[in-house]
Amino acid sequence: MSSSAIEPEAPDLVCQLDNVQGMVDALSSVRWKRHQDAVVELSEHGIVLIVEDTGCLQAKVYLQRELFIHYEYSAQGRPRFGVSLGLFVDCLNTFSVPGHSNTIEIQYPGPDMQLLLKSLDSLDACIYAEIRTRIPDMISWDYNFEPAGSTPLSFTVKSAALKEAIDDLEWPGSSIQINLQPVPPSVTFRGEGHGDLQIDFMYYVNTDLLMAFNCDRQVSYRYKYKFLRATTSNIPSSVIKDNRGSKLTIGRGGMLKVQHLVSVARSSISHPHIDSAGYQQPSRIAYIEFFVKPEEDVDTVNDS
Repeated sequence: MSSSAIEPEAPDLVCQLDNVQGMVDALSSVRWKRHQDAVVELSEHGIVLIVEDTGCLQAKVYLQRELFIHYEYSAQGRPRFGVSLGLFVDCLNTFSVPGHSNTIEIQYPGPDMQLLLKSLDSLDACIYAEIRTRIPDMISWDYNFEPAGSTPLSFTVKSAALKEAIDDLEWPGSSIQINLQPVPPSVTFRGEGHGDLQIDFMYYVNTDLLMAFNCDRQVSYRYKYKFLRATTSNIPSSVIKDNRGSKLTIGRGGMLKVQHLVSVARSSISHPHIDSAGYQQPSRIAYIEFFVKPEEDVDTVNDS
């Protein structure tokens, strides 16, 4: 072989995942409309997918490297690329067979900067896909979420109950007021339409629904309904089935952070990432975060 032969450049990332449906569920959680562009950021720690809407709503899916059975990262820095979220999810769906844990390989970039997907389950056949990527848009805001005070203003509620509450408050073009108060410890969701509708979560009355509560002063902020609904509209059925909780935190200036946990564990009792009690280790969980900016409301008074 000639010493002058040029070695092909190694791709930035080659990784393998043994639960395609888990990845579909995680990415579908942030798919609140038909046509959405996403920015994907790669690093030695994993993959982050970011989507946003009009500078008022942003969502991130964190796929940590521990989710993957193989993760080979060769890039310098943190490469980013843009991709159609809907196309990415629909493409992944072609690799997923209900009732089976399918394994795929993901590679970036291909010869023409594509995102390459390949099935690894069969020696006799292979599904192969290329997704065209683009130069990513600038993220219009990269909010540094800061606590509103010395005591975090947060609560954890069953995901199914949270989704039901927000669905029940639907009124086109309306806003939802979220109120936290320490005495009695409770969270109130209040919507306005032709009339008012209010849903209360009382901490000591029903700890099965309101699982955790931290609040040392009363706060109240309003959020556009369509943005708040986007945080729960596509919670995967697996999250509801597993009876998981969602955590909501109000930060400085009323910024609302909504966090969901989506299992990406292979559906097998003997899987090494599931312990004897049936609990999945954190490494097999995808973290979903939404950030919702509050509405400007001169009538809203919050204690400092």
